[in-house]
Amino acid sequence: MPSNAGTTRLVIVESPAKAKTISGYLGPGYVVEASFGHVRDLPRNAADVPAKYKGEPWARLGVDVDNGFHALYVVSADRRQQISKLVKLAKEVDEIFLATDEDREGEAIAWHLVETLKPKVPVKRMVFHEITKPAIQAAVANPREIDRDLVDAQEARRILDRLYGYEVSPVLWKKVMPKLSAGRVQSVATRIVVERERQRMAFRTAEYWDILATLAVANPGEGPRTFNATLIALNGDRIATGKDFEPTTGRVRPGAGVVHLDSGGARGLAARLADRPFTVTRVEEKPYRRRPYAPFITSTLQQEAARKLRLSSQQTMRTAQRLYENGYITYMRTDSVNLSETAISAARRQIVELYGERSVPPEPRRYTGKVKNAQEAHEAIRPAGDNFRTPGEVAKELSGEEFKLYELIWRRTIASQMTDAVGSSVSVRIRAVSTAQEEADFGATGKTITDPGFLRAYVESSDDENAEAEDAERRLPTLVKDQPLTADELAAQGHHTQPPARYTEASLVKALEELGIGRPSTYASIMQTIQDRGYVVKRGQAMIPSFLAFAVIGLMERHYPRLIDYDFTASMENELDEIAGGDHAAVDFLTSFYFGSTNGTGDQAIAHAGGLKKLVTENLSEIDARSVNSIPLFTDEDGREVVVRVGRYGPYLQRALPGEQPTPAASGEGEEGGGQGDRAPIPEGLAPDELTPEKVHELFLGGGGERKLGDDPATGEPIVLKSGRFGPYVASGERKSSLLRSQSPDTLTFDEALKLLSLPRLIGVAPDGAEVFANNGRYGPYVKRGDEFRSLDSEDKMFTVTLDEALALLAAPKTRQRRAAAPPLREMGNDPLTEKPLVIKDGRFGPYVTDGETNASLRRGQTPEALTLEEASEMLAEKRAKGPAPKKKAAAKKAAPAKKTAAAKKTAAAKSTAAKKTTTAKTSTAKKAPAKKTTPPKATTSTE
Repeated sequence: MPSNAGTTRLVIVESPAKAKTISGYLGPGYVVEASFGHVRDLPRNAADVPAKYKGEPWARLGVDVDNGFHALYVVSADRRQQISKLVKLAKEVDEIFLATDEDREGEAIAWHLVETLKPKVPVKRMVFHEITKPAIQAAVANPREIDRDLVDAQEARRILDRLYGYEVSPVLWKKVMPKLSAGRVQSVATRIVVERERQRMAFRTAEYWDILATLAVANPGEGPRTFNATLIALNGDRIATGKDFEPTTGRVRPGAGVVHLDSGGARGLAARLADRPFTVTRVEEKPYRRRPYAPFITSTLQQEAARKLRLSSQQTMRTAQRLYENGYITYMRTDSVNLSETAISAARRQIVELYGERSVPPEPRRYTGKVKNAQEAHEAIRPAGDNFRTPGEVAKELSGEEFKLYELIWRRTIASQMTDAVGSSVSVRIRAVSTAQEEADFGATGKTITDPGFLRAYVESSDDENAEAEDAERRLPTLVKDQPLTADELAAQGHHTQPPARYTEASLVKALEELGIGRPSTYASIMQTIQDRGYVVKRGQAMIPSFLAFAVIGLMERHYPRLIDYDFTASMENELDEIAGGDHAAVDFLTSFYFGSTNGTGDQAIAHAGGLKKLVTENLSEIDARSVNSIPLFTDEDGREVVVRVGRYGPYLQRALPGEQPTPAASGEGEEGGGQGDRAPIPEGLAPDELTPEKVHELFLGGGGERKLGDDPATGEPIVLKSGRFGPYVASGERKSSLLRSQSPDTLTFDEALKLLSLPRLIGVAPDGAEVFANNGRYGPYVKRGDEFRSLDSEDKMFTVTLDEALALLAAPKTRQRRAAAPPLREMGNDPLTEKPLVIKDGRFGPYVTDGETNASLRRGQTPEALTLEEASEMLAEKRAKGPAPKKKAAAKKAAPAKKTAAAKKTAAAKSTAAKKTTTAKTSTAKKAPAKKTTPPKATTSTE
């Protein structure tokens, strides 16, 4: 697209990939450059604060709360080089177009660019929701000004999150554990996961039975001869199902009015119904109709990608970002289900081509979103362009993950404009009378789809893996009232109630959306943050809270309940939406939240408990560290309270001995410190709801989580497997030995334990009389003679190496054999900032990205395959900005004490004798005086 004659325009976008795609749609008069995301932010630490502000009392926050919440923004160290480049380019052009994303965050980046570059030429804002040639040309032709209301809303969100994090997180450092964090949305998300785990811990299963009948018709016609029906009532009373039981007791709910069959009752009834006639008592047929699903928004895309493709929220958004930046889909951060007229026309044309005219409804479908104040973008996620490309047309251009996600989006979009799925559903009731004159009612349902409609293109998945797919049919024979049936089989079947399912990333995003918490741009980062902080771990797709999360949420619930209240957090989102719409002032909103005062225009709900500042400063002394780090489990059969303690070395079990309180852990103690056999470590990976009384008893077995393996045949002493601070080990008497790397506590045998206790193993005596040993050490197996060590190449060799082999090893020169460098896991290309080649390698502590000088470990949840070049560049830039780790100062050596002369020795002896006499006199006096009450030590903030 040619620019005006002689006019040069600078177009600034966020990423190099986006810049590359857009530059191909613009003419030679345009220079397209990337800002690499955010160009400035609040200072991350004291080192980021400019010198002239370091003495200010608000510098720690980076926000002057007493001066209209003025924010101090600093250019990120890793962005300075790029900013210099943009400043230079801005001086060489006639006009600047800011082409950042069209949501609040993109609007804020555009504003920050203006504030940082301070251009002398006209600046315009161009917006688009897809990167196609027509969309980019239209955006250039129709620019607008920066929307200050959107900027204010994003700035208020950033300041709000800074105030929350910087004021609440230090409370967690003091009362729970250092380096923890609290966040306005992450803490609420963690609470949701913790509450679900509490429900699972309190759950008590119940068993219930029914009867499954295989019934046959005499003349089936075109339908099946047999079908299944389930016992639903006995003598007019409904048969109990899972919903009729209380989850915390496992008993039938009071007043349920149901028949609770056990195994014997169900089997007996089945026997009494054998060979009895069955009769159809009711047949109800209704039309079946299912409307298509709305096109994807951010949350539903993440949910379906998790269900169908097993992608995390972050993986989904990374892949969608690449598809968007390369022109395959529209903008992926949106809570609008609207489709443009152009998109609707494209979808309808393609439906006719692929599925025929009957699959297109007479009128286009239009959807209304359920998300309140949907505002991030103005269209749903769909294939880009005026003519959608089918998955087959783009298959060779995309990676496997990109192709699968594109196909998902394409199918959902096409399906949203197709006809309804129609058919019929039938409900049948059948009765039989037992030999004991019991009236047993059975029920069966069927579904027949006569026209699948949109189901040809897309079927939505469910979080319940046992749920029936919407396109599944259940065909029944043609049945009429009073029709006789025979029972081919009557099978009593037992069921158990199930605890509520754990959240997956998909269902947690759905829960947050339904509560009105978070926005499309934040869901993926929330999922990642609660995992990075150690509050949640994933087991498969399930999200399991750690005991650390229990402690943090327990503290917040007791002392800051308002800050993790669902309605309150949602109300803050609504306030931010009002600021974005120009209906509310950001300063009033922040004042209400921080100071608790309102000027009549703010939401009174924000002004809670005098404001955040007062809340965290005045209540700190009321928080008992030991209490918040104790999670009660139950009282055992001996009347002892069993609790989980969150300690600095991890969680552990503790129980009160009869008539006593659990022994407190001294500051700095691990699981092994203190206590009289009333502690046991919790194995890593054990979920909170798996700490059943039986499991706890097993962990406490032997007073320390021990398991007896047998008795040593040589000494008669028991050999026990224990779990200590540094991992599992076996012990017998005074002998102890850690398990080998290749061994597991779950599978360790008695013979293996005996071999471990034989270490260090005396191999023999060398010709010079020195003993030669084999043992296992910090760096693996080795042989030793005196001060000479040599490594063995396998753990098995410790038990089989002969004296001659050991002496040969020890006689060989001690050389440090370097292993050949392993090839990189992945070569990524050149860093956009430094132009250095980036590779991902496998290190001692896991995969890391490096440019040869700076290394950055991959974060939890990141994989070498999915890491993008931009993410790798940003990680290294952050690492460079932090600088090298400060070196520890060497401890000053103490001067050796001077040798005492004979005279000095005599003087010292005299002083010692005098001191002893004085001490004796004091002790004698103390015996006569009444005992003084000692002052108890002050409560520490130890996490023990």
